[in-house]
Amino acid sequence: MNLLKARNWSLPVAIAYGPGRLAEIAKHCGNAGIGKPLVITDRGSAELPFVSQTVEFLTASGLSTKVFADISPNPRDDEIASGRDLYRNEGFDGIIAIGGGSGMDGAKAVCLTAANDIDLWKFEYAKKSPDMTGHAPFPPLICIPTTAGTGAETESTAMITETERSMKFCVWHPQLKPALALLDPEITVGLPSNLTAWTGIDALVHAIEAYCVRTFHPICDGTALEALKLIHKWLPVAVAEPGNLEARGGMQVGACLAGISFLKGLGMVHAVSHMVGADYDTHHGLTNAVALPGVLRFNEESIAEKVPAMSNALGLTTTDFDSFYAAVCKFLDDLDIPKTLADIGVPNDCAREISEKAVQDLAAITNPRRASADEVCELVEYLLTVGR
Repeated sequence: MNLLKARNWSLPVAIAYGPGRLAEIAKHCGNAGIGKPLVITDRGSAELPFVSQTVEFLTASGLSTKVFADISPNPRDDEIASGRDLYRNEGFDGIIAIGGGSGMDGAKAVCLTAANDIDLWKFEYAKKSPDMTGHAPFPPLICIPTTAGTGAETESTAMITETERSMKFCVWHPQLKPALALLDPEITVGLPSNLTAWTGIDALVHAIEAYCVRTFHPICDGTALEALKLIHKWLPVAVAEPGNLEARGGMQVGACLAGISFLKGLGMVHAVSHMVGADYDTHHGLTNAVALPGVLRFNEESIAEKVPAMSNALGLTTTDFDSFYAAVCKFLDDLDIPKTLADIGVPNDCAREISEKAVQDLAAITNPRRASADEVCELVEYLLTVGR
């Protein structure tokens, strides 16, 4: 496996992988039919070098562009409306989503609404997708992940906070597919060690939860297990050696595979994390990392048949649940992940409210153990006080 060589893949969308490939962005815009791209990122990324580099590469090739960075760590529907208005008012004809999960989710949600007058929440995943007959096509979309975690670059799904209800929901449309996912590990070299760990564990959770969904989907299962192998091997190296380009590349590929795998569904880690993030604006990857051990225990009996393959992917010589659980906990300990939700600022009295919202999340539906709000409330209380 040569992680320092450029590669082009075509599944599930066109993927350009390799160090230094951000420099090709203008060419890829041309291939996608974009002449005036709107670059969308999150507030935390707006001043980072990869955004200015993207703009420089575009303008050097004669493309007019602008950056929209009014996207929160947990993107909000009112921010999406602002991005849509900018896109329309200034005549852009395509979108470049660059950043972590929040930046890409915000950009994808803008893309859903930029060329039509359909309300954002008509695109909610749980509802029937809007009929786009008579509407303009969705703008071309290029996704550039700058962390190795979210895996959001190959699909149109986006988690957005509905401000009226203070709840996160998934929006998407099957006709919106990224024209390209550009994976350049050089972009991630400057990511601080704590964010490298948090986003990397986000990818680990994607792979574990997707693999444990009971639906038969061998393609997603295969990508989930390969993602586990890559993340387990390369995440500790990327954290300890931030400039190790091979480790950064391994993590980008692992996170991308994990993102593909959760087309199958996710689980209770995400159901809880989505609502904690919506209410308390916690970092999504960190929240997932804290919640993972408690949810594994919660799901123990329902995932027994899945544990051996996951244990093998982690290089374990044993295949029982307790050994797998211990290995996951040690992995988190070694990466300095806090033990409880209270440790990351979540108040101790929120369990009932979070649980009642979490059971409505799509990820709760695909969790291998079906659970009532009361059972999830007990789980959230455990995550707040014990964790692991």
